[in-house]
Formats: sequence, C-alpha cells, structure tokens
Amino acid sequence: MERVEYPDVPLLHRNPAFSQVAVVPAPATWVLVGGQNAVSEKGEIVGKDDLASQALQVRLNVERALGAAGCSWKDVVRVQVYLKTGQDPRAAFGQFAPALAQRDAPPLVGVYQVAALAHPDFLLEVSCEAVRP
Repeated sequence: MERVEYPDVPLLHRNPAFSQVAVVPAPATWVLVGGQNAVSEKGEIVGKDDLASQALQVRLNVERALGAAGCSWKDVVRVQVYLKTGQDPRAAFGQFAPALAQRDAPPLVGVYQVAALAHPDFLLEVSCEAVRP
C-alpha cells in the first residue's frame, strides 16, 4: 500500500518474507482482523491433522474478513501466526505465499509456537492488522 512506508534498516537482517518496521502516516484507518482458524462458513473444522489444508482455510477466512472491511492482503501491515507446538511453519507459509507475493514489501510477521489453541483440532490461528486505502 502506498500510504504505508517500509523503511530499510541497514543494521538489521533483510528477508523477503517479512519487514522489520512499518510507518503508517496520518490520517489512516486501522483495520484489525481477529484470530482466524480453519473453520468453514458452516462452522465445521477443515483439515483435521493437515496444516496445509488448515492454512488455506485460514487464509480464505482472513481474506473474507479483510474484504468486509474494504481491504486486501496488499493493505496488511502486520501478521501474527500462532502454530500449535510441533507444526512446521513452512507448510502454512506455502498457502499464504501467493497472497503476499502481490506486495512490494512484505508485512511485519510474528510466528509463535503455542501449546494449544481454542479447539484441540486447530493447528494454527492467524490475526492481522491492515490500513484501509
């Protein structure tokens, strides 16, 4: 997004998967997407024991929430990913990579290993913050 700046930080590691800092100038509309799990629109858990399937459903749920707020992945500034302990984040990242590839600079990303999520069958949860154009 043009209104958000992702300054280069010379003394910090540069990675194509995430940025180190974002600056959101005023006036901006801040959009918060609560933690999304692999739940279908019918309320059913998708992809039990399959992180890639759950990640795809989570990505779709995030996209639907962003769309309801007038945003897309291009507007996302920060992503928080919570993975159940023992899950390989690369399996989930593969489902999000196409959406994030549309951007000039990647968002800020935090990935956390947790003992459990709200339901024993959930393998990940994703929340994000966006700036509405």
